Amino acid sequence: MAVTVESEHTVGLKADGTVKATGNNYYGQCNVSDWSDIVAVAAGSWHTVGLKENGKVVATGDNGNGQCDVSDWSDIVAVAAGYDFTIGLKEDGTIVTTGSNSYGQCDVSDWSDVVSVAAGDDYTVGLKADGTVVATGNNEDGKCDVSDWNDIVTVSAGVRHTVGLKADGTVVATGYNSDGRCDVSDWSDIVAVAAGEKHTVGLKADGTVVATGLNGDGQCNVSDWTDIGPKQN
Repeated sequence: MAVTVESEHTVGLKADGTVKATGNNYYGQCNVSDWSDIVAVAAGSWHTVGLKENGKVVATGDNGNGQCDVSDWSDIVAVAAGYDFTIGLKEDGTIVTTGSNSYGQCDVSDWSDVVSVAAGDDYTVGLKADGTVVATGNNEDGKCDVSDWNDIVTVSAGVRHTVGLKADGTVVATGYNSDGRCDVSDWSDIVAVAAGEKHTVGLKADGTVVATGLNGDGQCNVSDWTDIGPKQN
């Protein structure tokens, strides 16, 4: 079961391709009970997106900026959802977008050879096949300053910072850092990363977890976690 979260709702993808959602449903962002054949989900602030087995996309929730206008998309292999926009990665490595472009977060028509995408509140990040990274949108705090990154295998977009996992298990980060959310230079043996609203989490190869950033609600209290990650056969 894959899970994706936004500030006020949570979406879960079940093994049978159906979807569960809970939380704030003011705009209908949790109305996913009739979805089927879903292989990936993404949660925006007020909308939810699902990628189907056949490469088509479904969406529900707030559509005030057209962020749910995805019914004509095809050949999609990955989706991401920002505050009020939606990103789709196509089989050929190009990107389609819909929704608000107030900060240029949808200015991706010239991107190519993209293998994965991440959406922050108001910006978009793309990982290219050669391990470099591109970004567009609101660059407040330098969260889009990724042009010098290389050997990246995974990217994650928070609200005001961006995190990249390198092939050697080290981590890079850029953006707002007054609370230490980008203090990842000493991390090693990392196999997965996630950028939260105000903190960053890294999963280590041994199943332990590291975290940095704001810890006002205990979101970084992971030092005693073990055996995290998929079960090994």
